[in-house]
This record gives sequence, C-alpha cells and structure tokens, in this order.
Amino acid sequence: MADSAKSDERQGVPGKVVRSQKIVTTASPPIDNTEDSDASTDQAPLPRSHTPGQLASKAKVYEHRRRNPSEVSNRQWSSQAAALPPRPATAGNPAAKPSSWGNGTSTSEDPDDKAEKVPSGGKRQEASRSASGVSNHQSTSSLSHRTQSQLSRFPLIQGPDDAPDVAPAPASGMYWSKALVSGGPIPCLRAHTTALIGSNIYVIGGCDARACFNEVYVLDADSFYWSRPHVVGDIPTPLRAMTCTAVGKKLVVFGGGDGPAYYNDVYVLDTVNFKWTKPRIAGEKKPSKRRAHTACFYKNGIYVFGGGDGVRALNDIWRLDVSDMTKMSWSLVSGTDKKGSVEPKPKARGYHTANMVGSKLIIFGGSDGGECFDDVWVYDVEAHFWKVVTIPLNYRRLSHTATIVGSYLFVIGGHDGSEYSNDVLLLNLVTMTWDKRKTYGKPPCGRGYHGAILYDSRLVVIGGFDGSEVFKDVMILELAVHAYYSQISHFTIEV
Repeated sequence: MADSAKSDERQGVPGKVVRSQKIVTTASPPIDNTEDSDASTDQAPLPRSHTPGQLASKAKVYEHRRRNPSEVSNRQWSSQAAALPPRPATAGNPAAKPSSWGNGTSTSEDPDDKAEKVPSGGKRQEASRSASGVSNHQSTSSLSHRTQSQLSRFPLIQGPDDAPDVAPAPASGMYWSKALVSGGPIPCLRAHTTALIGSNIYVIGGCDARACFNEVYVLDADSFYWSRPHVVGDIPTPLRAMTCTAVGKKLVVFGGGDGPAYYNDVYVLDTVNFKWTKPRIAGEKKPSKRRAHTACFYKNGIYVFGGGDGVRALNDIWRLDVSDMTKMSWSLVSGTDKKGSVEPKPKARGYHTANMVGSKLIIFGGSDGGECFDDVWVYDVEAHFWKVVTIPLNYRRLSHTATIVGSYLFVIGGHDGSEYSNDVLLLNLVTMTWDKRKTYGKPPCGRGYHGAILYDSRLVVIGGFDGSEVFKDVMILELAVHAYYSQISHFTIEV
C-alpha cells in the first residue's frame, strides 16, 4: 500500500514515470483524447504527419500507452509536447527567418515571364525562408505557439447561405471547385514543380513577387492537408522553372534558376527519409544551364527538352540515365539547330509542355520570348526523329499545364499571347484534333505558371499567376464522365 501511494504521488510530477525505483524522463508526443476535449478546445491542432503509415503506427503506440496505468496521463503528454526542443538548423544552410505569408501579391509581368529581370542592384535575391529548420536561440514555448498558430483547421462544411452561388450542373459534366484545405500555411507560388508519389503531391520551389524558395510542401490528395516536412542533406538553392521527375520513391530535380542565375545541377530527394543528395554525374557531357524546360521519364531515363539559358531559347534533347541513382550520366539525344540542316525540328522554346506516351514525346506550345506557339510536335525516342502534327484548329499557349488522361491530353490555363486563360482544352491523341470542353461550377481565374496533377479521377491545380497576383489556392476539376478516359490504355499515336 505504501509503494502504491508513493507511485500515485510520483505520477503527479510531469514527465516522470516510476519503473523499478528508476525515474525515467519521457518525451512522448501528444495524442488525441476525446475525454480531455474540455482542456484542449482553445488549442490549435498540432501538426500531423504527412505519412498515413506513420499516423497508424503511432496510433497503436498511443493506444497501448493509454491502456497502461503505469504511463503518464494524456494531459501530462500534452503539457510535455510544448516543451519539446526545436529541430536544429541543417548544416550549411541558414536558419529560417520569420516571414509573413500573403494571400496575394501584385507585380507586373509580360506573357513570356519578363519577371526574370535582374533584381535591384544586380544581385540575386535570397529566399526569405529556408527548409532547414528554425533558429536554435528561439524559446521552445514560442516555437510551439507559433507552429500551432500557423496551422489551419479543416474548414467547416459550407451551408446554403455561405456556399458559392453556381448554376446546377449535369452529373456528366466536368466541375470546378475550390478545395477546402487544412494544415500548415504555404506561400503564394508560381513557376514551382509538382509531382505525385502515392497519394501525396510534392510541391518544390517556385517564387512569389519577392523571392524564390527551396522548401518542400506535401499535399495529401485524399484529405487536402498541407504539411512541410523537415528536410536534410544537400538542399538545393532556391529555384523556379526547374523540373521535378518522380522515379520510384525519389524526386529528381534538374535546372531552374533565380533572377539572372541559371543552373544545370541535379538533386535527388528521397521521400522516405526526406534527405536531399547531389549525385555524382559521370562523364564530361552535360546540358547547358537552363530553366523553363521540360522533363519526362521513360525506360530508366529522364528526357529533357528545350528551355532557355538567359541568352537564347533551346530545342535540344538530353537524356539523364537514372538506372543507378548514385551514378548518373548525361547523353545528347538531339542537338540544337545546325546551319544547312534539313531535319524538321520545333523552334527553340521554353514554358511549353512535354508528355511521354509510349516512346513518343509530345511537345505543345511554349514561347521563345517573342512568339507564343500553337504547334504540336512528336519525337520518337526509339526511332530518333521529329514529326510535326498537322491540326486544322490550334490554340496558342505558354506557361500552361498538360496532363495525360488515357488517350487525351488535358490542357489547363496558360497564356495565349494576349491574356491568361482558364480554358480546358482536350487533344485527342488518336485523331489529333482539339476540343474545348465546357465546364461547370466556379472555375479558377485565368492563370499560368501553375501546377496540375491527376489523382482519383480529378485534376488538382495548385497556385499560379494571372499577370498581377500570385496564388496559393488549390482548385479541383472533377472529370465526372470523362474519368473513364484514364481506362483507355491501348492506343497508338500515328504520326
């Protein structure tokens, strides 16, 4: 009885657990206890893990601890969580500075992204945020408070009074809506990259009207929850207009730039441990520095086309061998234009789109800084030849997105040489004809430099720029009856 009384008294001491007369300091994370809702109603939710598997495994551990009377109470865990030490800053990278996240910023920009001007003083702007962590001198209490205050709860379900006023739509029609997101805040972004692995959409880099970023954000495409994982390793410099290609569980980033700077570096992000690496590239050959290019994966190789190097636009094709992620190598597939060459080839361009269908690389639109293109080209990476596609009706586009859905190419937004558009264009890859489809709901405003990902019969559009404002919203295009297009897998492109 005396031992039991002493044990009860010790349980009242925060962070201490009595086990065989030894006092062990615990630093267990908090759990969600519905019985303690009266004590937590004034607190913002703690950041949840972006990995569903981690949530499931932690939930089992918490359930075991809840049932074990020798463990500290749930309230004590919650009080200890606020005292957890901050993560140290990654070596070689400055600690993050406090920053404000605006809803939208204004600037002026020409259709061909004239914002690539040299910043004032001719110096390159530094990113105002870092992916490496927070300063060590910050108090743990202020860190916990700021982290919780920046999180946003999942919005309440809209009712008839506060829902958008939209016309009724047929069940078969494609429907636009704004996603109700929660989680950590993200900045307004344009010229960023998006890639899908599993149910997670990875957003890397990009810029607003003031600076470029190198952060990694993860959007759970099922729950629309934003998180910002802690990354380590050789973190790339802030970039925009680079490419990001998913290869298994890893993301391969190439090129990009910021202001007057252009790069041709290769970085790899392991999405399992969120570690950046800069792999060794074998050989002397490598593409020139560039941004606004495209990259597509095919048979252990990433095919890079076009872009610009700050002096001129490009139309060469390079292949990065990624069969061994620790020892990559570049090879030139198709060079730039040569005088006297009669080989048909698309004009040099950037801010175009490229999609791989079988061995066919499909190039659409883009700009060389002066002209906005409307042509469609196909390059056969097996037979090594270019072929222009003759289409009766064409649409000029740059800084748009193009997503393969079965035998169709879904093109969203972009600039047509005169203004930004929010049209949804479909290119039938079998008949090679364009079709502008009617959509319902509340579409996004015309924009370019956004990202688009196909997931669960819907297109998810993130961020963008309309010539004056940079966005951070997430828009959803429900494909409805058009979702069956993704089931079309047996077709050939005859060019």
